Amino acid sequence: MPVWQCKILRHSNHAPPHWVMMFTIVTLLCVMSPGAPLLAQGLDSDEAIDTIVGSDVKTEQTQAKANAERIVAAISNTRENAERVRKTFNLNEIDIVFVPDIDEEKTPIDDALTDYENEISVLRESIEGSALFYHAVNSRSIMLRDIIAMEYGEDNKVTIFIKGYSDGSY
Repeated sequence: MPVWQCKILRHSNHAPPHWVMMFTIVTLLCVMSPGAPLLAQGLDSDEAIDTIVGSDVKTEQTQAKANAERIVAAISNTRENAERVRKTFNLNEIDIVFVPDIDEEKTPIDDALTDYENEISVLRESIEGSALFYHAVNSRSIMLRDIIAMEYGEDNKVTIFIKGYSDGSY
């Protein structure tokens, strides 16, 4: 501290206002408090995920051959569905449908997956950017790379088609 300031403070009868001292103390306590982040609610809890998703999330399994037409139609609508994902904030129901036999034999689904590869990547990015869809998928331990299509249905219902089994295997 420069000498001239010391002389002024020494000769001054005025102490800093109490609110300045209190502000300084509170600021120091907040900065030095290690427990502050611990008070936040994490996204790992089931309650937090249920609050974000707010919809019934159901899982089922289907055969590629039996539902090829439906899955191909969903794949062909991938670009529109990726845009809708960004605009969707609530749903009544999310169905996650596992398609384990997708690579076992050649089906029209394989051609659609190849033709719409870029659009499917955009859909995955849209799902990753949406708290609603991301936590619905993540709560079932589904990797984004396994999502092959999405279908919007009536009554605010969405079906997400997943490559593989519900345990994550192919």
